[in-house]
Amino acid sequence: MIRRLLIANRGEIALRIIRACRELEIETVAVYSEADRRAPHVAAADRALAIGPAPAAESYLSIPRLLDAARASGADAVHPGYGFLAENAAFAAACEQATLTFVGPPSRVIATMGSKIDARRAMHAAGVPIVPGDTPDDQTDAGLRRAVERVGLPAIVKPSAGGGGKGMRRVRQADEIADAVQAARREATAAFGNGTLYVERLVERPRHVEVQVFADNHGGVRHLFERECSVQRRHQKIIEESPSPGLTPALRDRMTSAAVHAARAVGYRNAGTLEFLVDGSGDDARFYCLEMNTRLQVEHPVTEQVTGLDLVRAQLLVASGEPLPWSEAVTQRGHAVEARVYAEDPSQGFVPQAGPLLLYREPQRPGLRIDSGVVEGGEVSVYYDPMMAKVIASGETREITIARLIAGLRDFPVLGIRTNIPFLLRILEHPRFRSGTVDTGFLDGEGAALAGDPEMEMPSFVRAALEFATESRIPTESRTPNPEPRESWDPWTRLQSWRA
Repeated sequence: MIRRLLIANRGEIALRIIRACRELEIETVAVYSEADRRAPHVAAADRALAIGPAPAAESYLSIPRLLDAARASGADAVHPGYGFLAENAAFAAACEQATLTFVGPPSRVIATMGSKIDARRAMHAAGVPIVPGDTPDDQTDAGLRRAVERVGLPAIVKPSAGGGGKGMRRVRQADEIADAVQAARREATAAFGNGTLYVERLVERPRHVEVQVFADNHGGVRHLFERECSVQRRHQKIIEESPSPGLTPALRDRMTSAAVHAARAVGYRNAGTLEFLVDGSGDDARFYCLEMNTRLQVEHPVTEQVTGLDLVRAQLLVASGEPLPWSEAVTQRGHAVEARVYAEDPSQGFVPQAGPLLLYREPQRPGLRIDSGVVEGGEVSVYYDPMMAKVIASGETREITIARLIAGLRDFPVLGIRTNIPFLLRILEHPRFRSGTVDTGFLDGEGAALAGDPEMEMPSFVRAALEFATESRIPTESRTPNPEPRESWDPWTRLQSWRA
């Protein structure tokens, strides 16, 4: 069993891992940059080590510094969390060479599935459906043009490395090919250091559904059902839920079976996710494997809420050499929806926010779970991803769960920076989301309207309080005679559901 675990991450995922380790009596080692010296995950761990300056490239992305921290702390295992180096094959290989247990799949699997071209080939060889496409050996502009012509329009040009939608370019007309190829190559090279591209047929307005899989070192491979991830902005997930409202039982069986088969085919270990595009509806809908995420997903709490399982605990047990900890069949129960709360201003193009959290009060109510990495009085750093928290609601039905999530978000005050909470509420209240008919193009069409900052009428008792505050600064002789009785304007006697 793992004795001492170094967590090569920060924020809410570091805290999530620390909680799982406490139950297993595993000692935890946090790492932190200069910007995170007072971060919650530093205080929560059993011990903490500084690893460098604020920029991620000099701290959380520095393999030598992380390995030095592991050696200095006497850790015998490393958990990468998600983001940063979680899907970096070189980091996993470095841990293996240093005889550190890497809580994740083998480095060779990360390398194979981290290349979208190699992953497509592996899935095709395993008989798992993939989006029709072409992976040309000729990576010149002319070679990629021929690949687009073979695939047919509309098409999408994608980078082999990386993720998050970076470097992807849609092509609908032949005269767009040259510009799309050059732009995709530039962005892929800048973001991932690798300009290799491939071409896929563009599937118009599909659903994005992923399947959680788990595998151990004893031949055990299981799926833990699916998550619906179609609410996306620029290919970044915003709201996830399970079960998917768009899958029939027959389609769910086909997709989960394909995911298990894919994991077996590549010799997978630990937690992973197969991502699919679903084209059409009903039992006859087609699905295509997009990629495999070789790590724990941000949205893993959705699966935990509908299965009752602890995925991080399972990761640690499997990494320690134990078999999958579920001897009986895993079932889904109820519904779960997760919303990601970001420090960003949707009305200003989703510009990230940074600064002190003057007020930060997480909602507390039945059926609501908050996974967060910040606290009131702390600070949102300019150096890292602006996600502050995940709000996960669960309930007997989808309708109850959505209502619970809306109520929780309305009861989540944050002052000091702007957040996307109003944007999330507008999505959750939108008729298409409520009806379960959202596809990946939903926010392309509705996003601008939902991100706006409509004028909100100030409650009358608040207006009265502001007027009183202004009047109190005016000399006595200048004030209006015979003011109204206090009870008619005092906001504390009028306050009901409105919150400052």
